[in-house]
Amino acid sequence: MTDLDYIKITELTRKFKDKTALNQITLSIQEGELFGLVGPDGAGKTTLLRILAGLLHITDGQVVAAGYDLNKEPEEIKPHIGYMAQEFSLYEKLSVMENMMFFADLYDVNVKNQKDRIQRLLSFAGLTEFKNRRAAHLSGGMQKKLALASTLLHDPPLLLLDEPTTGVDPISRREFWNILTDLHLNGTTIVVSTPYMDEADRCSRVGLMYQGELVICDTPGNIRRLLDGDLIKITTSDWQEAYIVLSPLAGVKEIQTYGEALHILVDSGKKRLPQLTRALKKHNLTVIEARTASPRMEEAFISLINKMESRK
Repeated sequence: MTDLDYIKITELTRKFKDKTALNQITLSIQEGELFGLVGPDGAGKTTLLRILAGLLHITDGQVVAAGYDLNKEPEEIKPHIGYMAQEFSLYEKLSVMENMMFFADLYDVNVKNQKDRIQRLLSFAGLTEFKNRRAAHLSGGMQKKLALASTLLHDPPLLLLDEPTTGVDPISRREFWNILTDLHLNGTTIVVSTPYMDEADRCSRVGLMYQGELVICDTPGNIRRLLDGDLIKITTSDWQEAYIVLSPLAGVKEIQTYGEALHILVDSGKKRLPQLTRALKKHNLTVIEARTASPRMEEAFISLINKMESRK
């Protein structure tokens, strides 16, 4: 990675009639960086990616990507990017190889280079043995990898991916991200939106978007350290009753629910853990698990969003 700003966004605003989808976003992304965008639905992640892809005009502000001013040159950047939308359109009746050949022609890949490049990408994506299978008969994970391979056919230096692993199984997600990591290590600049915090943890830096604004942008480690306190994980026989019992106790700053488990942010894990378990037992709640835990990106982001919503 270099220290050059490959993407420089300055006070970017995008409006759709009366709705402000992006509100004065300022952000720099370095060349060769693997940058993650996270945030709830409607936060503005897709709008930002579509602007970077030259697909939406800018209402106000400036965006320079790969040396192109997107206010003036939205078409010129397109040969230099690979854009994978949430619903990437593969041709289901075509085989894997036929899809690749179609997109190679679409991206105007030199005919002499097509065969070698397609074979290399199929091998890279683990699809060589499925090259004659129709796209409709691929698993969800394989379809995503085929979509990525198709996006990479013209060897773009900038890759824009909009929630590329949504709806696929955990193993396929891991395989997909192994491919992205290899691309990142080879110098491709990648901007990827994701709903999965474990994926965000694999990025060089992460930007949290909320209601069209960029709330924070930092490394995953620094974002986790924003949690003010220690984390305790508790599972009981009745999480709803446990939530009511624990919320008002001294030292409890915030409680997040994860299925049957409560993740509790406290001022001191060592001090509060025995106090919390005693309170639960006093109310005849069976404690299945109670321990301190290392904070994850998910707790940090939910905490940030909760604080923002409490200010409204």
